[in-house]
Amino acid sequence: MSAKVLINGYGSIGKRVADAVSLQKDMEVIGVTKTKPDFDAKLAVELGYKLYCAIPDKERVKLFEDAGIPIEGTILDIIEEADIVVDGAPKKVGKENLEKIYKPNKVKAILQGGEKAKDVEDNFNALWSYERCLGKSYIRVVSCNTTGLCRILYALKDFGIKKARVVLVRRAADPNDDKTGPINAIKPNPVTVPSHHGPDVVSVIPELKDKILTSAVIVPTTLMHQHTLMVEVDSEVNREKILEKIEETPRIILLKEKDGFSSTAKIIEYARDLGRKRYDLPELCVWEESVNAIEKEIFLMQAVHQESIVVPENVDCIRAMLEMEDDKFKSIEKTNKALGLLK
Repeated sequence: MSAKVLINGYGSIGKRVADAVSLQKDMEVIGVTKTKPDFDAKLAVELGYKLYCAIPDKERVKLFEDAGIPIEGTILDIIEEADIVVDGAPKKVGKENLEKIYKPNKVKAILQGGEKAKDVEDNFNALWSYERCLGKSYIRVVSCNTTGLCRILYALKDFGIKKARVVLVRRAADPNDDKTGPINAIKPNPVTVPSHHGPDVVSVIPELKDKILTSAVIVPTTLMHQHTLMVEVDSEVNREKILEKIEETPRIILLKEKDGFSSTAKIIEYARDLGRKRYDLPELCVWEESVNAIEKEIFLMQAVHQESIVVPENVDCIRAMLEMEDDKFKSIEKTNKALGLLK
């Protein structure tokens, strides 16, 4: 039988996860929720999703009725039918939903990277923590930046990671965000070093405790994040072996500047030309020419599409928590094939 998945929060992440789950042979979306009757709510209904009000309040339900958007009821009318809920709520709201809705209704739930690592049983990346999350009830899929770092560090793990130093250049806002800046500045985020990204990686990869340090800045772009990694390993390595390991790792693609991939804008144009919905690129993109090795140090640069990189991780997390597949690589393969990921 298909896993019955409820998407609580049909926003930037929620709508992408809904589409991804709908493509899986072993899952189905039984409903999506919205807090207000906006264009996303209208589109959800037009796409055939059953829409529910995320806030169980009569006045809130009336807003949908007044807007002429048909809803099936509130989240409390559907939650008992769900095997699992994927929470796509804004930062901090997911924790509130966990305590007020998911736990009282005894339903498994996946939170997103905006929540705290300590608020859940474990933190998920398909390559690193799939087995740890088997059968658990409350898991957080880590953020876009952390997902990207976890993937590349998995590719490098066999070299023996002694120390990782990462500089993150973060997009200022998602394309649909008209409230966030900066507009004409480079902003340290945070100005203190290290940033929170290192500890977030450690929540997935405990063995990297005291080995990873990150710093981050925000720049005026909406397209992608960019990371520069400097990783010290146990023994001397060569560039060819590093590239081989990267190519072997799922959900990472190598792109060459000489082929025209000179910026994140060019990478996004590639996603558009592939015909990707919303120009999504869940694959981590590593610039091949940036990969280098000097004695025991590895250097490389990569790009992260912040809106979509966590989407396949949410799908695999569903399988792990519901114990639908014990082998992480089999789950990854199922997800990748259904989504048409490159590799």
